[in-house]
Amino acid sequence: MLSDVIDVLICPHCGADLDLADRTVLCDRGHTFDVAKQGYVSLLPGSAGKMAGDSAEMIAARAQFLDGGHFAPVSEAVVDAVGQREMVLEVGVGSGHYLASVLDRTGGRGVGIDVSKAAARRAAQAHPAIGSVVADVWQGLPVRAGSIAAVTCVFSPRNAVELRRVLEPDGVLIVVTPTTRHQQELIGTLGLIGVDEDKARRLGDSLAGKFDLLDRRSVEYRMHLGHIDVESLVAMGPSARHTTHASRQESIAALPDTVEVTASVVVGVYARRASAAS
Repeated sequence: MLSDVIDVLICPHCGADLDLADRTVLCDRGHTFDVAKQGYVSLLPGSAGKMAGDSAEMIAARAQFLDGGHFAPVSEAVVDAVGQREMVLEVGVGSGHYLASVLDRTGGRGVGIDVSKAAARRAAQAHPAIGSVVADVWQGLPVRAGSIAAVTCVFSPRNAVELRRVLEPDGVLIVVTPTTRHQQELIGTLGLIGVDEDKARRLGDSLAGKFDLLDRRSVEYRMHLGHIDVESLVAMGPSARHTTHASRQESIAALPDTVEVTASVVVGVYARRASAAS
């Protein structure tokens, strides 16, 4: 709930501390933000909000696929990387699945941030210790500097400057990225967006000077998916924006009843560098 994490949130307009009064979040300089009936709050600054993020349909598909346990080894790797750190922030929280898994293990508190209101609605209900916030990592996180023990980014954007700012001095950043083998069996068959071979290099470049790599773990295994699972997998990712439901259904119908699909990701754990390079 928002009340569990209000102490680490700040006003997106002026950076002042926030309080929660009934269903309103307010700062001492007079800025107010209404808490939605689903329990989340939008802390987007007035200049932001043009990016809608993932649709309700994409978030629903993600929840269905993840709740089916198909990415359980990925979730377990994230939980292991967080360890027993008490205050966790997930950027691009989506359905809240990964953050909820972390909090089930740690018993701590979590802030789930996503630019999508559909995601914020879902994440607010995913775990009682999640405070769900609509915000854009590229516009600045409405989070107090040095207040977060671990930040997780699972297939989501990373603003290295902001992530370093909100982490405690000994905090860690956990990044999950797909390899070129991820979902390789479906890419050509269904016309999906593949993984850029330069993705790993770009990740390193984006974090250089601000974070140091502590650990890097590969997680790769084979999933056995039925047609409904394949539809959810496609519909929850970026390829959903470039295909229609009807076209996906036609292509999926031509697949075998059960499809072997590779899940292949890298889980990187990074330490916050004490002095960031400019």
